[in-house]
Amino acid sequence: MTAKSLASHASVAALAIAAALAVPLVAQEAAGPDAEAVATSDQPLTPDEPALIPDEGRPLTFADLAEQVSPAVVNITTSTVVAGNAGPEGVVPEGSPFQDFFNDLEDGTPRRSSALGSGFVISDDGYIVTNNHVIAGADEIEIEFYSGERLPAEVVGTDPEADIALLKVEGTGHPFVEFGDPNGEGARVGDWVMAMGNPLGQGFSVSAGIISARNRALAGTYDDFIQTDAAINRGNSGGPLFNMNGEVIGVNTAILSPSGGSIGIGFAQSADVVRGVVAQLKEFGETRRGWLGVSIQDVTPDLAEGIAGLEAPEGALVTNVPEGPAADAGVEAGDVILAFNGEPVPDTRELVRMVGGAPVGEVVTLDLLRDGERVSLDVTLGRREEAEAVRPASAEGPAEPETQQVLGLTLAAPTPELLGQFDLPEDSAGLVVTAVDVESDAALKGLAAGDLITEAGQRPVATVADFTTAIEEARAAGRKSLLLLIRRGGDPRFVALSLEE
Repeated sequence: MTAKSLASHASVAALAIAAALAVPLVAQEAAGPDAEAVATSDQPLTPDEPALIPDEGRPLTFADLAEQVSPAVVNITTSTVVAGNAGPEGVVPEGSPFQDFFNDLEDGTPRRSSALGSGFVISDDGYIVTNNHVIAGADEIEIEFYSGERLPAEVVGTDPEADIALLKVEGTGHPFVEFGDPNGEGARVGDWVMAMGNPLGQGFSVSAGIISARNRALAGTYDDFIQTDAAINRGNSGGPLFNMNGEVIGVNTAILSPSGGSIGIGFAQSADVVRGVVAQLKEFGETRRGWLGVSIQDVTPDLAEGIAGLEAPEGALVTNVPEGPAADAGVEAGDVILAFNGEPVPDTRELVRMVGGAPVGEVVTLDLLRDGERVSLDVTLGRREEAEAVRPASAEGPAEPETQQVLGLTLAAPTPELLGQFDLPEDSAGLVVTAVDVESDAALKGLAAGDLITEAGQRPVATVADFTTAIEEARAAGRKSLLLLIRRGGDPRFVALSLEE
């Protein structure tokens, strides 16, 4: 090899080394002896100005905000007596030296079980907001304040629909925070937010991120979730999501995760929903939602083309009008509800929220499209909870649960027997997993008997037929997996099951 060739190879090697070390070779050559003097100086290398200059909406640190609101954030410990298990059948082989040990542990004796969650104080006289699933079934609730003080709490009221509960502790002068506008300035997609709570039982913890999306729906009728990448884990449930003004714009409720830990997709129930629920729980100890009394469905583009006078797919199409307020006012099947009290109705979900948020007994105006003509009707709203309480029961008595094996899951509609068997709430809606094929993707993703599937393909499921329809629609759309919303022990999470054979 010639000297010229060696020099060329040496030059290439030097460039490669410089690139690997992220050192600009030309700058090294030009710096001369001064560069060595700087590199060996005993003075720290610090910038003349901070790396991030704070301005409006972009904090240099969250420390001041965290210090300001921390005294109003609480840890919640719940306790309840549960029946002892019948024993880990199949876990310990018969004749094992550990068999007696496990039998002693699982002798059926009732025991006390504890759970952890988060919450926040909303008034100086000790009202506290959290998730319903944090305190559901508890017979003792203890609140731990940031100062270390512990107080027992009583349940004022709960709302399983929005997964919100209102608690109360004794005393006055408690530090508290207020609700902010989840739709106003500082609550746009991309704005900073800060979550606080008790993740995984580790105590008071702060995480920060941005609003990733708005108006997300999970499985509840009145859902209006803020999606955030601020870390939310088990134990954060019920904790506040703050804007940069220290106002609560959401209640941390659920995460999307294949592993059960945060992957940056968390959901907080919007303060718009929570504020209304809390006001009713505080006044009545229960929710009192408006009820229209119609069955409705979304207007799809295909449907819109066939409805005279409808220029775009909007509104809510009335499919049935049973006895109730709407029937009394003259609403008919086939009507399209375009506006509620002067507010446009974009779809069925928004109509349900509008009606539910209206006071019981209020007279509201519906703008309808009927046979190509606009019609206005006044309707006196009923109360949804009363309407649901008087639904007629089957005269034929309880039927055998509908079951089917699909995607490695054995599914059944809830029955009192199944709910009791798996210790599920009496008002559980969805499909109960009664068994899981150990070789299925469902088993690999951690699904187990006793899980409750409330949504498949981002639509509520009430029957096995609903579930199989969701599978067919997903496959027809070319999807390789089906997104399920699972509740276990009250905690919601998403799981994606493979649709491939």
